[in-house]
Amino acid sequence: MKISKNQDVSNSIPTGSMADIIFLLLIFFMVTTIFKMEEGLPITLPRAESGSELERERLIHIWADRFNRISINDKLISVESINPIVASRLKENFSLIVAFNIDQRTKYQLVSDVMDQLKDANAVNVTFVSVGEE
Repeated sequence: MKISKNQDVSNSIPTGSMADIIFLLLIFFMVTTIFKMEEGLPITLPRAESGSELERERLIHIWADRFNRISINDKLISVESINPIVASRLKENFSLIVAFNIDQRTKYQLVSDVMDQLKDANAVNVTFVSVGEE
């Protein structure tokens, strides 16, 4: 019996099941991977224990929402307009109280920008409005 030494050896990689293997690896890593969301510091906002009503002449409301919109007394404004508006109201009534209502999902950069504008306007009575007791 004669053994032939000239056998053709194929150098190709079988790719028929390659898609199945890749799909299974993809599912494996999707199932076993843990996605960690960075959310900043865990804080608990204060709850109001008691409160009193203020006269409307002494109070100005600033609202900031999570879409970076700011309003003063129900009028939409930009961050740069806070300083002149609050400064003119402070000239009328120096004991003006600024009530700052912030959505809990508002970015801190917006809060910082608003506080800088209030500081530039010399607003010293700034109150952060908290959630009422349930």
